[in-house]
Amino acid sequence: MARPTIADIAERVGVSKGAVSFALNGRPGVAEATRARILQVAKEMNWRPHSAARALGGARADAVGLVIARPASTLGVEPFFAQLLSGLQAGLSRQSVAMHLMIVEDVEAETEVYRDWASAHRVDGFIIVDLKVRDPRIEVLEELGVPSVVLGGPGRHGSLSSVWADDREAMLSVADYLAALGHRRLAHVAGLPEFHHTQRRMRALRDSSRRLGLAETVSTTTDFSDAEGAAATRALLSRARRPTAIVYDSDVMALAGLGVAGEMGVRVPDELSIVAFDDSVLTRIAHPAITALSRDTFAYGRRLAEVMLALIEEPERRRDVKTATPRLVVRESTAPPGAWQGD
Repeated sequence: MARPTIADIAERVGVSKGAVSFALNGRPGVAEATRARILQVAKEMNWRPHSAARALGGARADAVGLVIARPASTLGVEPFFAQLLSGLQAGLSRQSVAMHLMIVEDVEAETEVYRDWASAHRVDGFIIVDLKVRDPRIEVLEELGVPSVVLGGPGRHGSLSSVWADDREAMLSVADYLAALGHRRLAHVAGLPEFHHTQRRMRALRDSSRRLGLAETVSTTTDFSDAEGAAATRALLSRARRPTAIVYDSDVMALAGLGVAGEMGVRVPDELSIVAFDDSVLTRIAHPAITALSRDTFAYGRRLAEVMLALIEEPERRRDVKTATPRLVVRESTAPPGAWQGD
């Protein structure tokens, strides 16, 4: 069925196309009874404004774009993203703003979507996740001039606004806790090395090693999947002097690591302590329950929506919003190292 046009509405109501345009755009010059009839017919015909025409008229799209360059299979099992997206959409829905979500293969495809959606006026703003150390998306979005908010920081996002939590401070709190328990050999199963937050966490652990006088710290990068998390754990536990504690960059990888420890006969927490950087139902129902850095991810997403909406209203006002640092919730997966593991 052809998309209904202003001309179609005008023909059915028996008025001019100009009158229909005035009524649909809320402009004066049309009798209230006629306006009501036009709006009713437009609703019955399921009329929607064309994006190109809307752009020329300066009208808003009432939508925000989120493009993610990660494997869909990995995202599908991450509670963090599910909670973040739920909070984000809840915050946008309060203002009747939709979210256009697209998952693509790589950053090149992501930037192409930004250009396409901006030129077609599909969205009023963009939300950018997975901030990279040298992020080519920042320059593209600055060039497009569409209001954009980066989830991540501090820094590395040019003139764009941001919402972030301090990953460094969070990792330091984990290292301090494990060191206080007596651990001296710590490992870190990290995410993708190009991510800004991955590098901040890795540097924080290295700094903690010197500050706390640890015997050894090692970070190994992965793609956040359970498979790579399990493989990294297997390699770490096969060392002659294996770590006494492992910190995982996601709850999914921590759960995979817990499974590998059981498979290799390494008891948690008696012979190995495990900490997850993300908290979720996965860490709470595991046996033993996993010590984790916890935050209200739903509220984090909602705060992101609030900043995005505020930026759309005042695009000239840059915002840099630091949210609460995730707090450590101690559960049964951490304990002092066994005496046999002493240095």
